[in-house]
Amino acid sequence: MIETKDTPAGTPADDPADDPVAGYIATLSAALHGPVRAKSRMLQEIRDGLTDTVEAHTRDGVPDDLAARLAVREFGTPDELVPSCQRELTLAQTRRTALSVTLTVPFLIACWHLIWTSGQGWQLHHTPQLLAVQLAAVAAVATLLAAAALAATGAPARRLRTPRRLPLAVAWAGTTAGVAMVVATLALAVLSPLATNWPLVTFAGMVTAITHGMVASSARACRRCARLPVT
Repeated sequence: MIETKDTPAGTPADDPADDPVAGYIATLSAALHGPVRAKSRMLQEIRDGLTDTVEAHTRDGVPDDLAARLAVREFGTPDELVPSCQRELTLAQTRRTALSVTLTVPFLIACWHLIWTSGQGWQLHHTPQLLAVQLAAVAAVATLLAAAALAATGAPARRLRTPRRLPLAVAWAGTTAGVAMVVATLALAVLSPLATNWPLVTFAGMVTAITHGMVASSARACRRCARLPVT
């Protein structure tokens, strides 16, 4: 058995500098980007695999330190493992972004349509009203692209290679939808004092602002993942 050293309070016992397995996982964690849960689950699976390999070596009489080093060597270097792992995380982030657009934008379009059909004195030649219609069209196109991306990255993705530029396309679709939401919020804010149904307009503006934060942050993460090398 390996002698354990006393560690100061608050210092983790599995210091990456002393534990090859912990160091390996820490290196992978720093190199990989994607949804937190998907990344955590992936790292845990790799850690479990390494632990099983270490235990197999120790059962054969290999010392613990050497068994850990052998297990890490058998898994391959982090540089060799990162591209394939990042592909899975990029795919997961792409689906998350596409899902956020697909779920939120149609709801906002429905709100805008309700405001339009229930409002009185709304004229298309007024700039805010015309802008709202144009933004709804842009958001609808972004939603269609997001829905197509969900289909392309679903079950078929396990058998077919996802188009290389699809994650970046979804990221920019999300960004476009996010910008449309911001401008729509401003347009609705301008309209609310003038519209007879101003409570509905105000509510739609608040929902737009909240959902923009969700879509925009997911799109930024998707752009970052899309620029990383994958296999």
